[in-house]
Amino acid sequence: MNQNRQEQELRLLQSVSTIVDQSIDMRATVHPILEALADCLGFRIATITLLRKGGDDILIEAAHGLSRAQAELGHYKLGEGVTGKVILSGEPMVIPQTSASPIFLNRTRQGKSSDTAFICVPIKEKQEVVGALSVYRPAAPDEQLKEDAAILGIVASMLARAALLRRDVMEEQESLKEENRQLRAELTRRYHPGNIVGNSHEMQIVYDQIFQVARSQATVLIHGDTGTGKELVAHAIHYASNRADAPFVRVHCAALPESLIESELFGHVKGAFTGAVTDRKGRFELADGGTIFLDEIGEIPLSIQAKLLRVLQEREFERVGGIKTVKVNVRIIAATHRDLTKMVEQRQFREDLYYRLSVFPIFVPPLVKRKADIILLADHFMAKYVEENGKTATKLSNEAVDLLTRYSWPGNVRELENCIERAVLLSEGGVIGREVMPSSIQAEAGAENSESPAAPPLLVDGASLSEMVDGYEKAIMREALAQNQGNIAATARFLRSTPRIVGYKAKQYGLAGN
Repeated sequence: MNQNRQEQELRLLQSVSTIVDQSIDMRATVHPILEALADCLGFRIATITLLRKGGDDILIEAAHGLSRAQAELGHYKLGEGVTGKVILSGEPMVIPQTSASPIFLNRTRQGKSSDTAFICVPIKEKQEVVGALSVYRPAAPDEQLKEDAAILGIVASMLARAALLRRDVMEEQESLKEENRQLRAELTRRYHPGNIVGNSHEMQIVYDQIFQVARSQATVLIHGDTGTGKELVAHAIHYASNRADAPFVRVHCAALPESLIESELFGHVKGAFTGAVTDRKGRFELADGGTIFLDEIGEIPLSIQAKLLRVLQEREFERVGGIKTVKVNVRIIAATHRDLTKMVEQRQFREDLYYRLSVFPIFVPPLVKRKADIILLADHFMAKYVEENGKTATKLSNEAVDLLTRYSWPGNVRELENCIERAVLLSEGGVIGREVMPSSIQAEAGAENSESPAAPPLLVDGASLSEMVDGYEKAIMREALAQNQGNIAATARFLRSTPRIVGYKAKQYGLAGN
């Protein structure tokens, strides 16, 4: 070994010692050490790999001369390739020519070459192999490669304590990540009812309310337009409650004739009226121990409302034609698309009954207010009707997505479901296109397009450069937001920007985003 080489190695070891003394945190020391190796000994690439504790996965923890993407490719199993064999055996390996070695895997895509040598030495702490230090260097005589391996072994021993601590920290971080993942999964399960599709902010509010009230015995009044999914909310409350194993009985009040509604709700005794040939339990008795869902409660006649109020207050009633009082343990959930406060003012609905029903009100937003859920719902319905009808459709075309997100959906989720069922039946092939969408949806989109401003021309007489750039930027933002259903995060990814910038631009130009 010549004197110049000895001086280089001495400077390297002094440099590594100084760096390690300054901090035992591997994140702070590893990159300066790898750079020192490259500078002092002329190595082209240097990497440190760590063995995951209790497993057989080996990953590159730090690298000099590799991009992040290349480093992420350096994933080995114990005993696999040069690195895996060194960590398994605890012995260094020298590959004089990477092109001639069958065990050199070239995972980081550096290429195999007769001009490149690869040296890998184990990193040990108290006989435990925790990782490896590897370098790529120009091919050299065997004696030179052995000297490099020896100096790398010394550097690896100096790194061993920091590598062990880093591996333990990584293990703890992985454990915390797994714990957080499980907690998020549990929260998602608890706060996202399995029977309802939708991740929008508006629906998150509904989910929170469902689980706030589910375990209580409070009466719930669900408001919302026809077709928004009020019955699904009622189901979610019931199945998240301690009555989940008891009956859930639905009564569609609007579908019952006034002459029969009392009998349907409270039952009747034999001979109470023509046709009453036996005693019959009503819906309240059938729901005993569970939940009764009074859908469209606003359609209940005034003559029945007083009796319903008694059930709410006392949990008791008499069957039609009977004198025996029947007691029930039942939770009441009601729903309506009508404005009950206005009906109270007009004396069409009892005020005392309204306040008894509205202990815990929940508002289900119309679909037009939760556009972020439209495509999620469409995909859900598409999968459902594809399976039911043996079709092959797998996705919506961009034009179909644009139509669905622009439409106002007066019929809400129910209308969307009917639309998708029809589209699935009419579709031929894997993609559902614009042409199978209902004419009402296409007509509204056409009218909207005819009224919406066209993209500005590039050059505008009398406008400044700044004004023309702003106009074109606004057009780009409008189209990108429309293509991504108004989702700020998705639009940011599409434009290779950040959500903060896209949100600011959307607000600046008065464009809708969520």
